[in-house]
Amino acid sequence: MSTVSRYALYYAPRPEEGLAVAASQWLGWNPEPGRARPVPLSSGIDQQRLTEITAEPRRYGFHGTLKAPIALADEVSEGDFLAAVGRFAAGQRPLNVASMKLAELSDFLALIPTARSSELQDLADRCVIEFDEYRRPAEEEELARRRANGLSPRQEELLKRWGYPYVLEEWRFHLTLTGRIADDPERAAVMGILKQRFSGFVDRPLQVRDLCVFRQTAPDRPFSVLARFRLGGGRLVSTEVWRAS
Repeated sequence: MSTVSRYALYYAPRPEEGLAVAASQWLGWNPEPGRARPVPLSSGIDQQRLTEITAEPRRYGFHGTLKAPIALADEVSEGDFLAAVGRFAAGQRPLNVASMKLAELSDFLALIPTARSSELQDLADRCVIEFDEYRRPAEEEELARRRANGLSPRQEELLKRWGYPYVLEEWRFHLTLTGRIADDPERAAVMGILKQRFSGFVDRPLQVRDLCVFRQTAPDRPFSVLARFRLGGGRLVSTEVWRAS
């Protein structure tokens, strides 16, 4: 099994924010500083089933993808990558997503913007393009996994060029809360629970103030926050020295 670390550029709420607390309680994983936590019981769904439903988003940590996970090119060190992200973040500006909602996306449930944000799209596009030089080319096994669910011709083109099919015009910002739930009644029941748990974050703006580097140290390990950079600030804030601003 490969032990090459993978790195991703994500939006993630700051750990003291209510959304981060609610998400870590729901998923049972706090990616900052990388610590499991008990999942509170939810009426209407078996606890074991809830653990299964949240397994996939728990592994990645609560986030919105700006650049999907990559292995670094052989000539690039972790320090090189962090320094580049810091320089990039310093040149960006914080932004607000006007309003969020709960939605179904291909049988999984997530928080998504109620309307497209051109500023957020531009940030994601820049992350994909400007950090491509740091990416190790995807191996055939990974490409085959991406193709397993079926890709459009354009998505196949994006996969070959950028190593991921859901970028640029195919990208949709979302904060994943469940894995796929094929059963319609069960999905509706889980949506009902989420509406209660996340009611304080629906129909409200979302502040995007930081660019986070998440790291996965081995395929069987969850992602956790390696570093957080303030957009427009340029100062590295690691999980060990994080302080709210």
